[in-house]
Amino acid sequence: MSPSIWRTGAALMALSVSLAACQQPGTTDTAQSTPAEQTQGVSAGEMSRETAEASSAFAALIADYEAFRLETSTFARARSGDMEAMGAWDDVSRENQATQRLQRAEFLERLRTIDPETLSQHDRVSYTVLEYLLSFAVEMAAFDTSRIPFLSDSGFHFSPTFAARSARPRTIEEGGAYIRRLEGVPGFFEQNLVWLREGMETGFTQPRIIVDGTIAQLEGLSNPDTLRSILLAPIENMPEALDADERARLLAEANTAIDEAVLPAYQALLSFFRDEYHPASRDSIGISEVPGGREYYQSLVRYHTTLDTSPEEIHQRGLNEVARIRSEMEEVIAETGFEGTFAEFLDFLRTDPQFYAESAEELMMHAAWIAKRADDQMPRFFGQLPRLPYGVRPVPDTMAPTYTTGRYWPGNLDRGVAGGYMVNTYNLRQRPLYVLPALTVHEAVPGHHHQGALAQELENVPDFRRNTYITAFGEGWALYTENLAIDMGLYRTPYENFGRLTYEMWRACRLVVDTGMHYFGWTREEAEACLLENSALAPHNVRTEILRYIGWPGQALAYKPGELLIRDLRREAEERLGANFDIRDFHDTLLADGAMPLTALEAKMRQWMDEQEAAAAVE
Repeated sequence: MSPSIWRTGAALMALSVSLAACQQPGTTDTAQSTPAEQTQGVSAGEMSRETAEASSAFAALIADYEAFRLETSTFARARSGDMEAMGAWDDVSRENQATQRLQRAEFLERLRTIDPETLSQHDRVSYTVLEYLLSFAVEMAAFDTSRIPFLSDSGFHFSPTFAARSARPRTIEEGGAYIRRLEGVPGFFEQNLVWLREGMETGFTQPRIIVDGTIAQLEGLSNPDTLRSILLAPIENMPEALDADERARLLAEANTAIDEAVLPAYQALLSFFRDEYHPASRDSIGISEVPGGREYYQSLVRYHTTLDTSPEEIHQRGLNEVARIRSEMEEVIAETGFEGTFAEFLDFLRTDPQFYAESAEELMMHAAWIAKRADDQMPRFFGQLPRLPYGVRPVPDTMAPTYTTGRYWPGNLDRGVAGGYMVNTYNLRQRPLYVLPALTVHEAVPGHHHQGALAQELENVPDFRRNTYITAFGEGWALYTENLAIDMGLYRTPYENFGRLTYEMWRACRLVVDTGMHYFGWTREEAEACLLENSALAPHNVRTEILRYIGWPGQALAYKPGELLIRDLRREAEERLGANFDIRDFHDTLLADGAMPLTALEAKMRQWMDEQEAAAAVE
């Protein structure tokens, strides 16, 4: 996911606000190789005129697009050392967003004048990824999704706290820039309020059930002690070697900014949500109920899956997967020796104390131990390991009640920030230990951290390739690794294996309930029943997940298609290559070019199989 969780969530819901918002902002220091390098050493004189012109046009387009991404993201410019950007927020005004939409449309028009077949193989990957990003940015712009800049567990209102957690001021000047950013919070909130009010006027709002949770989040964020402890940390943690008087001055100015700018902004935002937005929010839960919502959801299905598919097809695929996984679950139950019905087994898992930690520390220790066992197995299955480490951390208290069971927060080696496997310790009786192995490999390694950290280290590629998060690829990979963990020996009991199947069922039900609620008119209760009756997910987790799908339509569809494709590709490679199949080479090749649409991944891996077969035939 992106450098701050709100930017990932809100950007995918409001894609037209900023394409860069669903990517990790970066710099253009190593944005791309030269045309000669991209054609793998073939000189310009040996290339056809068409190939040379295409290569030159594509290089120019990439350079312009990277400059555009940098210009439209204050976070990206801040990380490149831009002091002005360190003290600013992204401009999300309607005027600026309209300008950016036109620019993206122009980039797409330029891209489509280039025939990808005339490009080097290296550039074709960049072309495919860029076409996916730009085409959907243009398509989504028609729906004006900036009117909903928040989800059930994230949104623009979390941006000051995430900025604080990622800020690392090391000089007096950088500390001053951070304080200017705090002073700018009211203006940033006001720009988002303009969009929210437009959503109210046009009927494009979040459901009331989502707004209830947002109000609770704002109540926590409006607490002076809580907010101060978070926002002062970057100043308090500045190097002690700095002048003591200057540090004291910055601390005083930060306190003033919090008292006079940030706290009043949060209190005003809370009042707005309580008094204006909540009454105007909708009773319905499906996005199809808003004006243009049915067409919007059809676009979301194709965007999140990266496939030319429909809600009907995805719904049926989900039903098929639910039936298959349910059968495997019955086999595991028989293995445990449990005598009783499926529902009784689920009740046993949800209520027996042996499956639950007694303290947050105990839960964190279990998660950390599983993470280290996974680390121990990584060299057996991967030849390429990233340099960036990761930590196991609790979800912050201000987010935990409405946050998911676990999530990955990306790190950045250049900024000295490790990746974070975030474990939710809120409501321990709803955090069963038997699902921890599957959760851990998904969020940490070999899942999100491994894939994302490798992508950050890609060389000689445009910066957007390093930082783009394509959900179907990233989540498909992470879900695949839950199955890979069988080979890694991480499931030690039938209960942990059932936990794996519970997570697989969870993702299968997502296909059913997301399409059910947003396209077929299901109720929240019908959606919850799919998970409660077919998986051992705790009731609190089920409620939280369903709220997530209500507030973030379509995203839940990305997991299964990618996972099933990768499993099919591995099965095909094992059959075709036999004794010559190398699991480490398979995994390294799959991840070597970063995220891409699933059709491109399939073509790439089939080409790899062809090459492996040809090499084996020569031997």
